[in-house]
Amino acid sequence: MKTFKVNDTIEIVCEWKKTRSAFKHEATLIVNGESVESTKICYLNRTWERYEYESVMKKLVDKTGYLTSGEKKLCLDFINQDNTDRSDFKAIATVAKLGDLFCSTTKEKNDWKTRMLKAGLENKGLIMPEDWDTLSEEEKTSRLNKVIEVLK
Repeated sequence: MKTFKVNDTIEIVCEWKKTRSAFKHEATLIVNGESVESTKICYLNRTWERYEYESVMKKLVDKTGYLTSGEKKLCLDFINQDNTDRSDFKAIATVAKLGDLFCSTTKEKNDWKTRMLKAGLENKGLIMPEDWDTLSEEEKTSRLNKVIEVLK
């Protein structure tokens, strides 16, 4: 669950939930501490957003009748900012990089980094290539290190 505080009176609370066939994002509009409206978007594979919950928040603001046009514009301006919490990504990168210290062989290091990235980015759209298991350890190292650099 993540709360996006637009201003002193408006918040949007978002949640990720598993569904029978995939997952969904739910968003609830909170005005003056009271829940006034909710919406959801179901996904089969992954989202195509700049940051998690962007689409469901836009849907919520677009459909609500509880906000004035000025408040809607304020919310949409807030949503259109880059609200990515980069601290999560940096922490995932740091833990993955520890494989270079804890492990001795290239394979062990790659296996560590892969496990940590999968665990940390499970709900954030990480998809491993279908041919991952057939790649050389050197190619895996190169790709994993590039992902870690992007996360930093």
